[in-house]
Amino acid sequence: MERKTNILFLCFVCFIGFFLLKCSGRDNTDVARDFVDTVGFAHLDWQVDSVLARIDRLYSKRIEEIRRQKGVSEKTIWKVVISPHDDYSYVGYLYPVLLKYVRARTVFLFGVAHKARLLGLKDRLVFGSFERWRAPYGEVKVSTVRNELIKSLPGDFYVVNDSMMAIEHSLEAIVPFLQYYNKRIEIIPVLVPYMPFERMKEISKTFARAIYDVVSRKKWEWGRDFAFVISSDAVHYGDEDWGGRNFAYFGSDSVGYIKAVNHEYEIINNCLIPQINPARIEKFVNYTVQEADYTKYKWTWCGRYSIPFGLLTAYQLSRISEVDLKGVLVGYATSIDHEHIPVVDLRMGITAPANIHHWVGYAAIGYY
Repeated sequence: MERKTNILFLCFVCFIGFFLLKCSGRDNTDVARDFVDTVGFAHLDWQVDSVLARIDRLYSKRIEEIRRQKGVSEKTIWKVVISPHDDYSYVGYLYPVLLKYVRARTVFLFGVAHKARLLGLKDRLVFGSFERWRAPYGEVKVSTVRNELIKSLPGDFYVVNDSMMAIEHSLEAIVPFLQYYNKRIEIIPVLVPYMPFERMKEISKTFARAIYDVVSRKKWEWGRDFAFVISSDAVHYGDEDWGGRNFAYFGSDSVGYIKAVNHEYEIINNCLIPQINPARIEKFVNYTVQEADYTKYKWTWCGRYSIPFGLLTAYQLSRISEVDLKGVLVGYATSIDHEHIPVVDLRMGITAPANIHHWVGYAAIGYY
């Protein structure tokens, strides 16, 4: 989700600082990536504990209903998930009901590059050089597999840019929950900036082969040893507080809201579940990206690049591995359709309004 002005200013300050650091000729292999959003997300262990306790208190019946309806149980092991990354107060129960079942120790994180335009980034994957990320329960290690993969990719397929990695919030939202459920977790963060579909297909095929070579050598099992987590909020909707832009495609009233949510389900059902293949993934791109300019929104999912690239990589890997993937919509919600988790007393808050004129959708999808 796009953040309010104060968050954007903080990101800009971080960007300038890291830009100067890069210009000085240093890298960040000896530096832990720091938090960028300590308002919408938890950065302390007791905050995560408290948020999850409140979710359980407010939504335990809803969570059990989802598990029963979707066939999610303690035996569930996701190979791939699509997770929201908005404020904990808004996304609430969708975080644990999805991320609890990411069992793997090593997690490939496919994130949005919200500020890619500021850094002139497009058409390549973005990696960082950070070897650790700060997280609520202590630093999370970046797997050495990242560097193995980078070495196996053609130079024009990727860029290492710590400035982008440092200011991006879409993965930072998810890491605390993954760490809560597995304190030994290691991550491989990669951001996906503006990229046309054909370019995604080209890079994802090579990236999937590189992943297959590494995990085969290590004898890792998909789901148990490694997993994919793709970060994306769904539609950003409304006619207020979007930087002067109007995303109220069907109008900002109750009728427009219903039409927008129905359109969300159409996209999910036609493109993301139950099966994935290049044709269905391309259909998602056609729903969300303008045909004449692949850098422009058609329907405002911020993961309009992270989702197709992550799913293309998963599809290619499934073909190489001879593994079938089946997706289930664990849950869909919006920032205005349920009670928010109270977080102010936890030294947290919200980074944007939530009302009929400004709301965000959240799709939690698991693939097994």
